[in-house]
Amino acid sequence: MARSADFLPRLGIAMLLLSSALALSSCGNLNKDGMSTGAIPDDYRTRHPIMINEVEHTLDVPIASGDRSLTIGLQDSISGFAQEYRNSSSGVIQIMAPEGSPNSGAAAHARKQIRQLLVARGIPSNRIIETSYHAQANGDAAPIRLSYVATTAVTNQCGEWPEDLQNNTFSNRNYHNFGCATQSNLAAQIANPMDLVTPRAQAPIDAGRRSTVIGQYRTGSDPSSD
Repeated sequence: MARSADFLPRLGIAMLLLSSALALSSCGNLNKDGMSTGAIPDDYRTRHPIMINEVEHTLDVPIASGDRSLTIGLQDSISGFAQEYRNSSSGVIQIMAPEGSPNSGAAAHARKQIRQLLVARGIPSNRIIETSYHAQANGDAAPIRLSYVATTAVTNQCGEWPEDLQNNTFSNRNYHNFGCATQSNLAAQIANPMDLVTPRAQAPIDAGRRSTVIGQYRTGSDPSSD
């Protein structure tokens, strides 16, 4: 009888500890929305994924009514735009000049110089298309716009706040805009968007250089001095 009396309190304590453990486990795994807090499905990489889309790249070249030639600064900007085009696109590049604006005469003259500069920077002439657009006659000086289309790494638009931050704090979730700036900066730094899809092929092995380096290693000389 003594053993039975001792066994009952021990059994009660064990049951109490088991129920407490189950309650704590339930509280730790689920929040008030029924989602698992151990693996919250709101990763910023899923909410703001980096995608490869077709994007129009543009450059507005300001032309004053009295300009007779492109300045050195404008030539450098156009040359940089041409280099970006050659690295990312094989399509056409458009030169759109304004018509009807106060600077339309100067823009028509500058368009010829821009075409010559693009050709000099390695863009084939058959890929350059010259068009025009209507500008306000009584408005400000309208720019010449250069544009081309290329596949580019992009992400969602940042700065969106669809709900109160207080709601995210209570549910232990990241706010909607969290991580968007990081993803956007990373996408802007990707030189070749195809690197997100597949790795590049390895360069062939330079057998001669390899033999030289191994020989210098064996003799104890410095390979960097070669």
